[in-house]
Amino acid sequence: MEDKILNTIKKHNLIENGDNVLVGVSGGPDSMALLYALLSIQTEISFSLYIAHVNHGVRGREADEDEKFVEKISGKLGIPFYSKKIDMEGYAREHKLSSEDAGRRLRYKFFREVLLSINGGKIAVAHNKNDQAETLIMRFFRGTGLDGLKGMEYRNGDIIRPLLDISRNEIEDYILEKNINTRLDRTNLENIYNRNKVRLELIPYIVDNFNPNIVDTLWRTSRTMSNDSEFLEEFSKERYRELVKVEDKNSIILCRQKFSREHIAIKQRIIRHSIYNLTGTLDGISEIHVRNVLELFERGDTGKSVDLPNRLEVKTSYDDLIFRIKNLNVNNNYKYSLKRGQATYVKEWNSIFKMEVYPMEKIQLNFKDRFIKYFDYDKIKGEIYIRNRRLGDTIQPFGMSGNKKLKDLFIDKKIPIDEREKIPILVDKNDIIWVVGLRTSEKYKITPYTKNVLVIKYKNL
Repeated sequence: MEDKILNTIKKHNLIENGDNVLVGVSGGPDSMALLYALLSIQTEISFSLYIAHVNHGVRGREADEDEKFVEKISGKLGIPFYSKKIDMEGYAREHKLSSEDAGRRLRYKFFREVLLSINGGKIAVAHNKNDQAETLIMRFFRGTGLDGLKGMEYRNGDIIRPLLDISRNEIEDYILEKNINTRLDRTNLENIYNRNKVRLELIPYIVDNFNPNIVDTLWRTSRTMSNDSEFLEEFSKERYRELVKVEDKNSIILCRQKFSREHIAIKQRIIRHSIYNLTGTLDGISEIHVRNVLELFERGDTGKSVDLPNRLEVKTSYDDLIFRIKNLNVNNNYKYSLKRGQATYVKEWNSIFKMEVYPMEKIQLNFKDRFIKYFDYDKIKGEIYIRNRRLGDTIQPFGMSGNKKLKDLFIDKKIPIDEREKIPILVDKNDIIWVVGLRTSEKYKITPYTKNVLVIKYKNL
Protein backbone atom coordinates (compact mmCIF):
# COMPACT_ATOMS: atom_id res chain seq x y z
CA MET A 1 0.00 0.00 0.00
CA GLU A 2 2.87 2.38 0.77
CA ASP A 3 4.23 1.89 -2.77
CA LYS A 4 0.78 2.63 -4.17
CA ILE A 5 0.53 5.82 -2.11
CA LEU A 6 4.04 6.88 -3.17
CA ASN A 7 3.09 6.42 -6.82
CA THR A 8 -0.02 8.57 -6.29
CA ILE A 9 2.06 11.28 -4.62
CA LYS A 10 4.60 11.32 -7.45
CA LYS A 11 2.04 11.07 -10.25
CA HIS A 12 0.01 14.02 -8.97
CA ASN A 13 2.94 15.98 -7.52
CA LEU A 14 1.34 16.06 -4.07
CA ILE A 15 4.52 16.34 -1.98
CA GLU A 16 7.93 17.71 -2.93
CA ASN A 17 11.28 17.87 -1.16
CA GLY A 18 11.25 20.54 1.54
CA ASP A 19 7.48 20.66 1.95
CA ASN A 20 5.69 21.10 5.25
CA VAL A 21 2.89 18.53 5.45
CA LEU A 22 0.24 18.91 8.13
CA VAL A 23 -1.69 15.65 8.60
CA GLY A 24 -5.23 15.81 9.90
CA VAL A 25 -5.34 12.94 12.39
CA SER A 26 -8.56 11.98 14.14
CA GLY A 27 -7.16 8.75 15.58
CA GLY A 28 -9.34 6.57 13.34
CA PRO A 29 -7.98 3.91 10.94
CA ASP A 30 -7.92 6.10 7.82
CA SER A 31 -5.96 9.01 9.28
CA MET A 32 -3.63 6.74 11.25
CA ALA A 33 -2.86 4.73 8.11
CA LEU A 34 -2.11 7.98 6.28
CA LEU A 35 0.19 9.16 9.08
CA TYR A 36 2.27 5.98 9.16
CA ALA A 37 2.39 5.71 5.36
CA LEU A 38 3.74 9.27 5.12
CA LEU A 39 6.32 8.46 7.79
CA SER A 40 7.53 5.59 5.62
CA ILE A 41 7.56 7.72 2.48
CA GLN A 42 9.88 10.25 4.16
CA THR A 43 12.72 7.87 3.20
CA GLU A 44 11.91 8.60 -0.47
CA ILE A 45 10.92 12.30 -0.24
CA SER A 46 12.40 14.73 2.26
CA PHE A 47 9.57 16.68 3.89
CA SER A 48 8.52 17.78 7.38
CA LEU A 49 5.51 16.24 9.12
CA TYR A 50 3.13 17.94 11.54
CA ILE A 51 -0.02 16.56 13.19
CA ALA A 52 -3.26 18.44 13.74
CA HIS A 53 -6.27 17.13 15.66
CA VAL A 54 -9.72 18.71 16.02
CA ASN A 55 -11.94 17.85 18.97
CA HIS A 56 -15.47 18.50 17.66
CA GLY A 57 -16.97 18.65 21.14
CA VAL A 58 -19.84 16.27 20.42
CA ARG A 59 -18.78 13.02 22.11
CA GLY A 60 -17.73 14.31 25.50
CA ARG A 61 -15.19 12.11 27.27
CA GLU A 62 -14.61 9.91 24.22
CA ALA A 63 -13.60 12.93 22.12
CA ASP A 64 -11.22 14.09 24.86
CA GLU A 65 -9.65 10.64 24.94
CA ASP A 66 -9.22 10.72 21.14
CA GLU A 67 -7.32 13.99 21.52
CA LYS A 68 -5.06 12.56 24.22
CA PHE A 69 -4.47 9.44 22.09
CA VAL A 70 -3.32 11.46 19.07
CA GLU A 71 -1.18 13.72 21.27
CA LYS A 72 0.49 10.64 22.78
CA ILE A 73 1.18 9.19 19.31
CA SER A 74 2.66 12.51 18.22
CA GLY A 75 4.98 12.54 21.21
CA LYS A 76 6.02 8.93 20.59
CA LEU A 77 6.84 9.68 16.95
CA GLY A 78 8.48 13.03 17.71
CA ILE A 79 6.12 14.96 15.45
CA PRO A 80 4.89 18.49 16.39
CA PHE A 81 1.27 18.34 17.55
CA TYR A 82 -1.50 20.93 17.29
CA SER A 83 -5.05 20.55 18.58
CA LYS A 84 -8.20 22.60 19.06
CA LYS A 85 -11.59 22.02 20.62
CA ILE A 86 -14.51 23.45 18.64
CA ASP A 87 -18.27 23.76 19.08
CA MET A 88 -19.40 22.14 15.84
CA GLU A 89 -23.11 21.96 16.69
CA GLY A 90 -23.22 25.56 17.94
CA TYR A 91 -21.47 26.79 14.80
CA ALA A 92 -23.89 24.79 12.65
CA ARG A 93 -26.90 26.39 14.36
CA GLU A 94 -25.45 29.90 14.19
CA HIS A 95 -24.59 29.70 10.49
CA LYS A 96 -27.53 27.48 9.47
CA LEU A 97 -25.33 24.65 8.24
CA SER A 98 -25.44 20.90 8.54
CA SER A 99 -23.20 19.45 11.24
CA GLU A 100 -21.01 17.92 8.52
CA ASP A 101 -20.51 21.26 6.74
CA ALA A 102 -19.85 23.07 10.01
CA GLY A 103 -17.26 20.51 11.07
CA ARG A 104 -15.51 20.67 7.71
CA ARG A 105 -15.32 24.48 7.74
CA LEU A 106 -13.97 24.64 11.26
CA ARG A 107 -11.41 21.88 10.65
CA TYR A 108 -9.92 23.53 7.60
CA LYS A 109 -9.97 26.94 9.30
CA PHE A 110 -7.88 25.48 12.13
CA PHE A 111 -5.58 23.60 9.75
CA ARG A 112 -4.81 26.81 7.86
CA GLU A 113 -4.14 28.65 11.11
CA VAL A 114 -1.52 26.01 11.87
CA LEU A 115 -0.05 26.34 8.36
CA LEU A 116 0.43 30.06 8.94
CA SER A 117 2.36 29.34 12.14
CA ILE A 118 4.74 26.92 10.35
CA ASN A 119 5.35 29.18 7.34
CA GLY A 120 2.95 27.44 5.00
CA GLY A 121 2.63 23.96 3.60
CA LYS A 122 0.05 21.37 2.61
CA ILE A 123 -2.83 19.75 4.45
CA ALA A 124 -2.93 15.97 4.03
CA VAL A 125 -6.32 14.39 4.63
CA ALA A 126 -7.27 10.70 4.58
CA HIS A 127 -10.06 10.62 2.00
CA ASN A 128 -9.91 7.27 0.24
CA LYS A 129 -11.52 5.38 -2.63
CA ASN A 130 -14.64 4.56 -0.59
CA ASP A 131 -15.02 8.20 0.44
CA GLN A 132 -14.87 9.09 -3.24
CA ALA A 133 -17.70 6.65 -4.02
CA GLU A 134 -19.82 8.12 -1.22
CA THR A 135 -19.14 11.65 -2.47
CA LEU A 136 -20.25 10.82 -6.01
CA ILE A 137 -23.49 9.25 -4.79
CA MET A 138 -24.31 12.21 -2.54
CA ARG A 139 -23.60 14.71 -5.30
CA PHE A 140 -25.69 12.74 -7.75
CA PHE A 141 -28.62 12.81 -5.34
CA ARG A 142 -28.30 16.59 -4.90
CA GLY A 143 -27.97 17.13 -8.64
CA THR A 144 -24.64 17.79 -10.27
CA GLY A 145 -22.92 18.13 -13.60
CA LEU A 146 -19.73 16.74 -15.07
CA ASP A 147 -17.49 18.63 -12.65
CA GLY A 148 -19.40 17.29 -9.66
CA LEU A 149 -19.05 13.70 -10.86
CA LYS A 150 -15.28 13.95 -10.98
CA GLY A 151 -15.49 13.86 -7.19
CA MET A 152 -12.74 14.93 -4.84
CA GLU A 153 -9.44 15.88 -6.41
CA TYR A 154 -6.02 14.57 -5.47
CA ARG A 155 -5.01 18.15 -4.88
CA ASN A 156 -7.25 21.14 -4.30
CA GLY A 157 -5.26 24.23 -3.41
CA ASP A 158 -3.37 23.45 -0.22
CA ILE A 159 -5.28 20.19 0.40
CA ILE A 160 -3.79 16.87 -0.74
CA ARG A 161 -5.38 13.40 -0.70
CA PRO A 162 -2.65 10.72 -0.95
CA LEU A 163 -5.10 7.86 -0.14
CA LEU A 164 -7.56 8.55 -2.95
CA ASP A 165 -6.46 5.39 -4.83
CA ILE A 166 -6.67 3.23 -1.70
CA SER A 167 -9.77 1.29 -0.64
CA ARG A 168 -11.00 0.97 2.92
CA ASN A 169 -10.24 -2.75 2.83
CA GLU A 170 -6.62 -2.01 1.95
CA ILE A 171 -6.44 0.46 4.83
CA GLU A 172 -7.80 -2.12 7.29
CA ASP A 173 -5.29 -4.71 6.07
CA TYR A 174 -2.46 -2.18 6.44
CA ILE A 175 -3.51 -1.31 10.00
CA LEU A 176 -3.46 -5.01 10.92
CA GLU A 177 -0.18 -5.69 9.14
CA LYS A 178 1.62 -2.78 10.82
CA ASN A 179 -0.08 -3.36 14.18
CA ILE A 180 -1.16 0.29 14.36
CA ASN A 181 -3.36 1.33 17.27
CA THR A 182 -6.46 3.33 16.35
CA ARG A 183 -9.52 4.87 17.95
CA LEU A 184 -13.13 4.12 17.06
CA ASP A 185 -15.52 7.03 16.58
CA ARG A 186 -18.89 5.45 17.35
CA THR A 187 -20.74 8.22 15.47
CA ASN A 188 -19.33 6.71 12.26
CA LEU A 189 -21.49 3.66 12.98
CA GLU A 190 -24.69 5.62 13.54
CA ASN A 191 -27.08 6.75 10.80
CA ILE A 192 -27.13 10.33 12.03
CA TYR A 193 -25.41 11.94 9.05
CA ASN A 194 -26.22 11.63 5.35
CA ARG A 195 -22.78 10.28 4.54
CA ASN A 196 -23.15 7.60 7.20
CA LYS A 197 -26.44 6.50 5.65
CA VAL A 198 -24.78 6.17 2.25
CA ARG A 199 -21.85 4.27 3.76
CA LEU A 200 -23.75 2.00 6.11
CA GLU A 201 -26.98 1.34 4.20
CA LEU A 202 -26.98 2.36 0.55
CA ILE A 203 -23.59 1.09 -0.64
CA PRO A 204 -24.01 -2.32 1.09
CA TYR A 205 -27.46 -2.60 -0.52
CA ILE A 206 -25.99 -1.85 -3.96
CA VAL A 207 -23.19 -4.37 -3.35
CA ASP A 208 -25.67 -7.08 -2.38
CA ASN A 209 -28.26 -6.42 -5.10
CA PHE A 210 -26.67 -4.67 -8.07
CA ASN A 211 -22.90 -4.36 -8.28
CA PRO A 212 -20.46 -5.97 -5.83
CA ASN A 213 -17.70 -3.73 -7.21
CA ILE A 214 -19.63 -0.46 -6.97
CA VAL A 215 -16.80 1.34 -5.13
CA ASP A 216 -14.31 0.59 -7.92
CA THR A 217 -16.94 1.38 -10.54
CA LEU A 218 -17.61 4.80 -9.06
CA TRP A 219 -13.88 5.41 -8.64
CA ARG A 220 -13.35 4.70 -12.37
CA THR A 221 -16.28 7.00 -13.16
CA SER A 222 -14.65 9.79 -11.16
CA ARG A 223 -11.38 9.33 -13.11
CA THR A 224 -13.21 9.41 -16.46
CA MET A 225 -15.19 12.48 -15.47
CA SER A 226 -12.03 14.13 -14.16
CA ASN A 227 -10.19 13.63 -17.45
CA ASP A 228 -13.11 14.97 -19.47
CA SER A 229 -13.55 17.90 -17.11
CA GLU A 230 -9.87 18.83 -17.26
CA PHE A 231 -9.97 18.85 -21.06
CA LEU A 232 -13.09 21.02 -21.17
CA GLU A 233 -11.65 23.35 -18.55
CA GLU A 234 -8.42 23.90 -20.48
CA PHE A 235 -10.32 24.35 -23.74
CA SER A 236 -12.66 26.85 -22.08
CA LYS A 237 -9.73 28.83 -20.71
CA GLU A 238 -8.30 29.08 -24.23
CA ARG A 239 -11.65 30.29 -25.54
CA TYR A 240 -11.89 32.75 -22.65
CA ARG A 241 -8.54 34.25 -23.65
CA GLU A 242 -9.89 34.69 -27.17
CA LEU A 243 -13.06 36.39 -25.93
CA VAL A 244 -11.69 38.72 -23.26
CA LYS A 245 -11.47 42.40 -24.23
CA VAL A 246 -10.71 43.90 -20.82
CA GLU A 247 -9.46 42.20 -17.66
CA ASP A 248 -8.52 44.16 -14.55
CA LYS A 249 -9.11 43.95 -10.81
CA ASN A 250 -12.62 45.40 -11.00
CA SER A 251 -14.03 44.17 -14.29
CA ILE A 252 -13.89 41.64 -17.10
CA ILE A 253 -15.40 42.42 -20.50
CA LEU A 254 -16.04 39.70 -23.08
CA CYS A 255 -16.87 39.98 -26.75
CA ARG A 256 -20.54 39.15 -27.08
CA GLN A 257 -20.31 38.20 -30.76
CA LYS A 258 -17.59 35.61 -30.14
CA PHE A 259 -19.30 34.34 -27.00
CA SER A 260 -22.53 33.70 -28.90
CA ARG A 261 -20.73 31.28 -31.24
CA GLU A 262 -19.59 28.95 -28.46
CA HIS A 263 -21.30 25.71 -27.42
CA ILE A 264 -23.49 26.08 -24.32
CA ALA A 265 -21.14 23.82 -22.31
CA ILE A 266 -18.22 26.12 -23.09
CA LYS A 267 -20.30 29.25 -22.45
CA GLN A 268 -21.12 28.05 -18.93
CA ARG A 269 -17.46 27.36 -18.18
CA ILE A 270 -16.41 30.74 -19.54
CA ILE A 271 -18.94 32.36 -17.21
CA ARG A 272 -17.55 30.46 -14.21
CA HIS A 273 -14.00 31.24 -15.28
CA SER A 274 -14.81 34.96 -15.52
CA ILE A 275 -16.41 34.95 -12.07
CA TYR A 276 -13.45 33.12 -10.54
CA ASN A 277 -10.87 35.41 -12.19
CA LEU A 278 -12.64 38.48 -10.85
CA THR A 279 -13.55 37.35 -7.32
CA GLY A 280 -11.05 34.54 -6.66
CA THR A 281 -13.79 32.12 -5.66
CA LEU A 282 -16.87 30.28 -6.85
CA ASP A 283 -18.27 29.97 -3.33
CA GLY A 284 -21.95 30.76 -3.37
CA ILE A 285 -22.17 30.45 -7.16
CA SER A 286 -24.75 27.80 -8.02
CA GLU A 287 -26.04 26.38 -11.28
CA ILE A 288 -29.00 28.79 -11.20
CA HIS A 289 -26.61 31.77 -11.08
CA VAL A 290 -24.72 30.54 -14.14
CA ARG A 291 -27.99 29.85 -15.94
CA ASN A 292 -29.31 33.35 -15.19
CA VAL A 293 -26.13 34.91 -16.56
CA LEU A 294 -26.30 32.72 -19.65
CA GLU A 295 -29.91 33.74 -20.31
CA LEU A 296 -29.00 37.40 -19.89
CA PHE A 297 -26.12 37.09 -22.35
CA GLU A 298 -28.20 35.23 -24.91
CA ARG A 299 -31.02 37.80 -24.76
CA GLY A 300 -28.45 40.56 -25.08
CA ASP A 301 -30.71 43.37 -23.81
CA THR A 302 -28.41 46.38 -23.44
CA GLY A 303 -28.39 47.75 -19.91
CA LYS A 304 -29.92 44.65 -18.29
CA SER A 305 -28.04 43.08 -15.39
CA VAL A 306 -27.90 40.18 -12.94
CA ASP A 307 -26.58 40.48 -9.36
CA LEU A 308 -24.45 37.63 -8.03
CA PRO A 309 -22.85 36.90 -4.64
CA ASN A 310 -19.62 38.68 -3.63
CA ARG A 311 -20.81 42.12 -4.87
CA LEU A 312 -20.60 40.91 -8.46
CA GLU A 313 -22.76 42.42 -11.18
CA VAL A 314 -23.08 40.93 -14.67
CA LYS A 315 -24.62 42.91 -17.50
CA THR A 316 -24.82 43.42 -21.24
CA SER A 317 -23.88 46.57 -23.14
CA TYR A 318 -24.12 46.53 -26.92
CA ASP A 319 -21.24 44.29 -28.08
CA ASP A 320 -19.91 43.69 -24.54
CA LEU A 321 -20.62 41.15 -21.83
CA ILE A 322 -19.50 42.71 -18.55
CA PHE A 323 -18.58 41.25 -15.15
CA ARG A 324 -17.77 43.89 -12.55
CA ILE A 325 -17.36 44.36 -8.83
CA LYS A 326 -19.93 46.87 -7.63
CA ASN A 327 -18.59 49.91 -5.82
CA LEU A 328 -20.94 50.46 -2.91
CA ASN A 329 -19.49 53.86 -2.09
CA VAL A 330 -19.88 55.68 -5.39
CA ASN A 331 -20.29 59.47 -5.35
CA ASN A 332 -22.60 59.98 -8.34
CA ASN A 333 -22.02 63.71 -8.86
CA TYR A 334 -18.76 65.61 -9.18
CA LYS A 335 -17.74 69.14 -10.21
CA TYR A 336 -14.28 70.74 -10.49
CA SER A 337 -13.43 74.35 -11.26
CA LEU A 338 -10.69 74.87 -13.86
CA LYS A 339 -8.13 77.64 -13.33
CA ARG A 340 -6.00 79.17 -16.05
CA GLY A 341 -2.48 77.74 -16.14
CA GLN A 342 -3.27 75.04 -13.52
CA ALA A 343 -3.71 71.29 -13.80
CA THR A 344 -6.90 69.89 -12.26
CA TYR A 345 -7.12 66.23 -11.25
CA VAL A 346 -10.51 64.52 -11.70
CA LYS A 347 -10.35 61.45 -9.49
CA GLU A 348 -13.61 59.91 -10.75
CA TRP A 349 -12.07 59.59 -14.22
CA ASN A 350 -8.43 59.38 -13.03
CA SER A 351 -7.48 62.17 -15.41
CA ILE A 352 -5.92 65.63 -15.55
CA PHE A 353 -7.27 68.75 -17.30
CA LYS A 354 -5.21 71.85 -17.98
CA MET A 355 -6.64 75.17 -19.20
CA GLU A 356 -4.74 77.88 -21.07
CA VAL A 357 -5.81 80.98 -23.03
CA TYR A 358 -3.79 82.41 -25.95
CA PRO A 359 -4.29 85.18 -28.52
CA MET A 360 -5.31 83.66 -31.84
CA GLU A 361 -2.20 84.93 -33.62
CA LYS A 362 0.13 83.22 -31.11
CA ILE A 363 -1.22 79.66 -31.32
CA GLN A 364 -0.80 76.86 -33.84
CA LEU A 365 -3.98 74.74 -33.95
CA ASN A 366 -3.73 70.94 -34.09
CA PHE A 367 -7.16 69.47 -34.63
CA LYS A 368 -5.85 65.91 -35.06
CA ASP A 369 -5.29 65.39 -31.34
CA ARG A 370 -8.67 64.38 -29.89
CA PHE A 371 -7.50 65.18 -26.35
CA ILE A 372 -6.53 68.78 -27.06
CA LYS A 373 -9.48 70.98 -27.88
CA TYR A 374 -9.72 74.63 -28.94
CA PHE A 375 -12.65 76.95 -28.28
CA ASP A 376 -13.50 80.62 -28.77
CA TYR A 377 -12.70 82.00 -25.33
CA ASP A 378 -14.75 85.17 -25.76
CA LYS A 379 -17.94 83.10 -26.05
CA ILE A 380 -17.43 81.59 -22.60
CA LYS A 381 -19.83 82.82 -19.89
CA GLY A 382 -18.69 82.71 -16.27
CA GLU A 383 -16.36 80.10 -14.79
CA ILE A 384 -15.36 76.87 -16.51
CA TYR A 385 -16.00 73.52 -14.80
CA ILE A 386 -15.50 69.84 -15.34
CA ARG A 387 -18.45 67.79 -14.12
CA ASN A 388 -20.42 64.68 -14.94
CA ARG A 389 -23.79 64.72 -16.65
CA ARG A 390 -26.99 66.07 -15.12
CA LEU A 391 -30.61 65.25 -15.86
CA GLY A 392 -31.78 66.98 -19.03
CA ASP A 393 -28.27 67.87 -20.32
CA THR A 394 -28.10 68.79 -24.00
CA ILE A 395 -25.38 69.87 -26.40
CA GLN A 396 -25.37 71.42 -29.85
CA PRO A 397 -22.87 69.04 -31.48
CA PHE A 398 -20.21 70.51 -33.76
CA GLY A 399 -21.59 70.83 -37.31
CA MET A 400 -25.24 70.58 -36.26
CA SER A 401 -27.91 73.27 -36.01
CA GLY A 402 -30.02 71.81 -33.20
CA ASN A 403 -29.46 70.45 -29.70
CA LYS A 404 -29.10 66.79 -28.82
CA LYS A 405 -29.76 65.14 -25.47
CA LEU A 406 -26.65 63.66 -23.87
CA LYS A 407 -28.62 60.50 -23.22
CA ASP A 408 -29.21 60.12 -26.98
CA LEU A 409 -25.57 60.93 -27.72
CA PHE A 410 -24.40 58.20 -25.32
CA ILE A 411 -26.80 55.71 -26.87
CA ASP A 412 -25.59 56.57 -30.37
CA LYS A 413 -21.98 56.13 -29.26
CA LYS A 414 -22.82 52.87 -27.43
CA ILE A 415 -21.53 54.13 -24.09
CA PRO A 416 -22.34 51.67 -21.25
CA ILE A 417 -24.86 53.01 -18.75
CA ASP A 418 -22.53 52.97 -15.73
CA GLU A 419 -19.79 54.75 -17.71
CA ARG A 420 -22.13 57.60 -18.66
CA GLU A 421 -22.21 58.91 -15.09
CA LYS A 422 -18.42 59.28 -14.97
CA ILE A 423 -17.61 60.81 -18.38
CA PRO A 424 -16.16 64.35 -17.85
CA ILE A 425 -18.08 67.25 -19.37
CA LEU A 426 -16.60 70.73 -19.87
CA VAL A 427 -19.16 73.45 -19.15
CA ASP A 428 -19.46 77.18 -18.55
CA LYS A 429 -22.29 79.03 -16.80
CA ASN A 430 -24.80 78.35 -19.57
CA ASP A 431 -23.85 75.40 -21.78
CA ILE A 432 -21.88 72.27 -22.42
CA ILE A 433 -18.64 73.02 -24.26
CA TRP A 434 -17.20 69.52 -24.67
CA VAL A 435 -18.28 65.97 -23.84
CA VAL A 436 -14.77 64.64 -23.36
CA GLY A 437 -13.75 62.07 -25.92
CA LEU A 438 -17.04 62.35 -27.82
CA ARG A 439 -18.28 65.70 -29.16
CA THR A 440 -17.52 69.43 -28.92
CA SER A 441 -20.12 72.18 -29.13
CA GLU A 442 -20.93 74.13 -32.28
CA LYS A 443 -21.53 77.23 -30.12
CA TYR A 444 -17.89 77.56 -29.03
CA LYS A 445 -16.08 76.65 -32.26
CA ILE A 446 -13.12 78.58 -33.63
CA THR A 447 -14.08 80.96 -36.47
CA PRO A 448 -12.23 83.55 -38.58
CA TYR A 449 -13.49 86.11 -36.06
CA THR A 450 -11.98 84.37 -33.00
CA LYS A 451 -9.56 86.62 -31.11
CA ASN A 452 -8.70 84.51 -28.04
CA VAL A 453 -8.43 80.73 -27.91
CA LEU A 454 -9.30 78.53 -24.93
CA VAL A 455 -7.02 75.45 -24.98
CA ILE A 456 -8.03 72.42 -22.93
CA LYS A 457 -5.57 69.57 -22.62
CA TYR A 458 -6.76 66.26 -21.27
CA LYS A 459 -4.67 63.34 -20.08
CA ASN A 460 -5.99 60.03 -18.79
CA LEU A 461 -3.72 58.54 -16.14
